[in-house]
Amino acid sequence: MAPPVRYCIPGERLCNLEEGSPGSGTYTRHGYIFSSLAGCLTKTSENGALPVVSVMRETESQLLPDVGAIVTCKVSSINSRFAKVHILYVGSTPLKNSFRGTIRKEDVRATEKDKVEIYKSFRPGDIVLAKVISLGDAQSNYLLTTAENELGVVVAHGESGVQMVPISWCEMQCPKTHIKEFRKVARVQPEFLQT
Repeated sequence: MAPPVRYCIPGERLCNLEEGSPGSGTYTRHGYIFSSLAGCLTKTSENGALPVVSVMRETESQLLPDVGAIVTCKVSSINSRFAKVHILYVGSTPLKNSFRGTIRKEDVRATEKDKVEIYKSFRPGDIVLAKVISLGDAQSNYLLTTAENELGVVVAHGESGVQMVPISWCEMQCPKTHIKEFRKVARVQPEFLQT
């Protein structure tokens, strides 16, 4: 049976320097090893030497979307005023937990903002590249924009379930049924293309 996992908190005395040598997540003071993190205590020994005492966190720190960051998100719902999305990636880094975001009608494109119709720009299930413009607070979501040529829908599926291909900045077409659907299409940059 495995020994029980011991959790420790910052500043907790773990052992004296005669029982082990300090590893990551620890520090020494007055002949003792102390924890500098909240986490699990681990002791590893090699070749009969003193065991290395270290403290490991359960999870790595979470990357958070920041203002100006390009994020990849999935549209969860739409209405006449905005699209709600789940942020899945910040840059090319996947997030452990998705964050909620909102793309307002006026933030869909840079020109003719008054003529934007959300249902002609996004549909639930679309994968969208967007930029964070505001962090929001505990009650609200991240505010996102697609008002650049490089931002918008990058992956969309038609009613037949087949992935559509972009044919202009505002339309995508199903290669199976040839039905065209409106989207705010992103002009994908060469560095993002799969080779």
